[in-house]
Order: sequence, then C-alpha cells, then structure tokens
Amino acid sequence: MLVVSLNADRSESAWHFSSNTQKLMFQSLKNHIKKFVEISEEDYREIIPYFTVIEAAKKQNLLVEGKISKCNYFVNKGCLRLFFINEKGIEQTIQFALENWWLSDYASFSSQKPSEFYIQTVEKSEILALDFMLQEEMLARFPQMERYFRCVHQRAHAASQFRIKTLYTMSREELYHMFNEKYPEFVQRIPQYLLASFLGFTPEYLSEIRAKRIS
Repeated sequence: MLVVSLNADRSESAWHFSSNTQKLMFQSLKNHIKKFVEISEEDYREIIPYFTVIEAAKKQNLLVEGKISKCNYFVNKGCLRLFFINEKGIEQTIQFALENWWLSDYASFSSQKPSEFYIQTVEKSEILALDFMLQEEMLARFPQMERYFRCVHQRAHAASQFRIKTLYTMSREELYHMFNEKYPEFVQRIPQYLLASFLGFTPEYLSEIRAKRIS
C-alpha cells in the first residue's frame, strides 16, 4: 500500500503533486465538493494538504476490528466495503463505497474508540484519507467544509433509511431485482459473494435467483 502524505507541510510547495494521478484525484474531490458548496481556489489550495493519498491493492485492510477508525476515506477510484464478522465467522457487508463516496466507521471515528468493523478494498483503489484531528482542524478553519460534510452525511443517511425500509418490505428476490434494476453496473462489478452478503443472503441463493431470471 502506497501512502503519500501532503499534510506535513502547509507551505505552497505542498500544493504541487508528485504525479498526474494525484492531480486527478484532487480534481475529483474538488468537483464533488462543488456539488454541495462554493469554495474559492485559495481555500481549496489550503485544504489539499490536510489529505493523505493512498494507493491500495485489492483486499487491503484499512481498518480492522478492535482498532480506532482514525481516517475518513474518499474514494477516487475503486471500491471499499465496511463489514463485520458474526459469531459464526461469516463476513457481513453492510456498506460499499464507490467513486466519489466517503466511508469510515463513523461511530469509532467520531468517538475515537475501538471499532467493531473492518474496512477493506474490494478492488485496487485510489483513496484520499482525512485524519480525525486534521479533519477537526480543517472544519474549524473552513466552515463551508462543515456544510459539505453535513450534506454528504444527509445523503448517506437517506440511503441507509431506504435500505432498511426495503429489508422490511421486500422479499429477498424482490430486493435483488430492485437493486439490479437501480444499480446494474454495480451488480456486475461487485463479486457475487460480497453482493449476497450485502443483501443478506447466501451466494448460493443469489445464484438461484439469477438462474431463475435467465430461465
């Protein structure tokens, strides 16, 4: 896992990127921020050094159970998942994060107490990591970023509420078909066993549903 910290130096030299990949990563973040709030070029240049660039291989753990979630992760390219291991030793995925999504164990991150979850890359991923203390400092200096994160979390919370509703109101088969119709590229992209874990059933049952639809 390659980690490049830009936050050691708040000087203008920290604004320059060591690769075109890093430049594109921060452009994606800038575009995402501008969807929710206005931010000046001067403020944005000062925000950049708060982040750490991470290039992680597939199935790289960014957080393990029992450790404190020290970072909030913005996905520039790739996919992350948040999961726990139940009493039977089975991994239960509860959230994915694709491009332009944020992910952390927010209970652990906000309290700085040990996590009950894992965060792992599903694919080779390019990520921007924001350390807890640096995020607190950044939000205090740039109130518009406080609004940005509020908007991001509101959207994520709404998505979580919708998912909980579907678990109560749809059969497992209906849930899969709804998810496949709404997010077809995601369904094709994510390994079947992880999709089954996220939807709450076994890979074998997912295979049955797919086979039934084909026939």
